[in-house]
Amino acid sequence: MTWLALGLALFLGIHMTRAVAPRWRQAQIARLGEQGWKGLYTVVSLVGFGLILWGFSRARLTPVALWPRIPGMNHAAAALMVVAMILMAAAYVPRNHIKARLQHPMTLSVKVWAFAHLIANNTLADVMLFGSFLVWSILVFRAARRRPAPVLPPPTAAGTAATVVAGLALWAFFAFWAHAAWLGIAPLGR
Repeated sequence: MTWLALGLALFLGIHMTRAVAPRWRQAQIARLGEQGWKGLYTVVSLVGFGLILWGFSRARLTPVALWPRIPGMNHAAAALMVVAMILMAAAYVPRNHIKARLQHPMTLSVKVWAFAHLIANNTLADVMLFGSFLVWSILVFRAARRRPAPVLPPPTAAGTAATVVAGLALWAFFAFWAHAAWLGIAPLGR
């Protein structure tokens, strides 16, 4: 659990600097330069992400159940993941109404993803991982909403339709193949 906790601290910590320590972040950019800051940010993110993956995989070897699993929650989580994947697509597909309305769909995607995984899982490692990402997404979304709204090109029906199609495709990719292939867990219990 120590490696998981360290990975979460590094990954989420560096991703929170703009929200919780903007002056420190600006001082580092001034000291290191834009490219230097991006390099540091990337290295810390990758190290943190690697530690999260390694620490979580180690924690799964000796799971500590905190409550009994609730029947049907994996299907509820799968349904919530449809929303999470559409929100994720909205962050990248240009000119969609979802991003125009919500402004920060990636952060909302992480929030829904984390909540979905919390209701479907029951171990200490799950609570550490998904709970940390849930708290992070709440704090970062709140801070982002306080900044001036980004100026976006006008949304179109085609952009929104492409967003939904891309999100559904991404969901299907993970639900029916990648989650089981990469993580060894079939989310729909197949």
